[in-house]
Amino acid sequence: MNKNIFRRKPLMALAVVILIAGRLAFVVFDSKASARAADTESAVNFIRQGERIAIPEHSPLRQRLAVQAVAALDAAHVLELPAQVEADPARTINILPPVAGKVLELKVGLGDRVRKGQLLLVMTSGDFAQASAELQKTRNALQLAKRALERQRGVQQAGAGAAKDLEQAESAYVQAQAEFASADTRLKSIGAAGSSGQRLNVVAPDAGSITELAVGAGQSANDTNAVLMTIANLEHVWITANVPENMLSSIRKGQAASISLPAYPGERFQGKVSFISDVLQADTRRALVRISVPNGDGRFKPNMFANVSFAVAQAAAPSVPPSALLMNNENTTVFVEVAPWTFVRRTIETGNQEDGSVRIESGLQVGERVVTKGGVLLND
Repeated sequence: MNKNIFRRKPLMALAVVILIAGRLAFVVFDSKASARAADTESAVNFIRQGERIAIPEHSPLRQRLAVQAVAALDAAHVLELPAQVEADPARTINILPPVAGKVLELKVGLGDRVRKGQLLLVMTSGDFAQASAELQKTRNALQLAKRALERQRGVQQAGAGAAKDLEQAESAYVQAQAEFASADTRLKSIGAAGSSGQRLNVVAPDAGSITELAVGAGQSANDTNAVLMTIANLEHVWITANVPENMLSSIRKGQAASISLPAYPGERFQGKVSFISDVLQADTRRALVRISVPNGDGRFKPNMFANVSFAVAQAAAPSVPPSALLMNNENTTVFVEVAPWTFVRRTIETGNQEDGSVRIESGLQVGERVVTKGGVLLND
């Protein structure tokens, strides 16, 4: 037998093994490459085609984006403005000293409630004493003139008196009446109810609360134009809002208003516009708008802070959730769906936000579909 045959068989077997191993390695390498290619394809988030952004079928973004149609919003715009509680000027009285003098006793304090006719303070005044003396003098003169007139009439009826004497008595009586009336009016204008001598009692002309107090016992009150105290009837009060001039066209007299106060969190009160100022405040460029509200329980106290809300009607407009809005440089944008899972960035103009939705002034139409969640993932 040929010995070379036995030498070649191991070599052939080795070649077959190497060939089979190579093929197996190629198959393994080829399957791994295919898997990597499939994974790469499924990992693509989006594909940009000019201005369009397409989301492939296997993109994980399809699970993270939310798309919905643009709705129409016709809710009234709520205009909320700062305000404060004020006493009604028509129900507020400034107490002035009726005559120059000195305060002997102060009977009330700041914040006290007083009734009509209640004693507020006691003064001593030389002018009041003089007016009292003048009244007493004219009263005595009137009584004398009356008795003289009666005597003269008796004499005249007896036929013993002259006509001119009766005329003089009548004239003197009329003059005494005029002087007494003048002195009495003077004393009443001072407000001397219950007063005597030089002590002058100052009483409340109406019921209310002492909202300002600028005098104390022992203090001189020589300026009859200086306010001693202020009495305000707080059964009705003003809620005064400061309205910017560019919003005045939305406010009208009789319009309903909703009021909230930090003093009463969670509570809302209702009122109507009673007054709109014709003049703007020069320093703030705002107009005063007052809402009259009942205050029988005294919960509204002057100088309390408040907020006033007005419902302003407006035309229906497209609206989207705030989450749909994206900033692109200085522009507000949204992603609009122009084909299934294909989007285009669009610049829009926004308006007021109402009930969790933002009004769109331009750039969108009702019914168009926009990305409302995850839109930031489409940014470059």
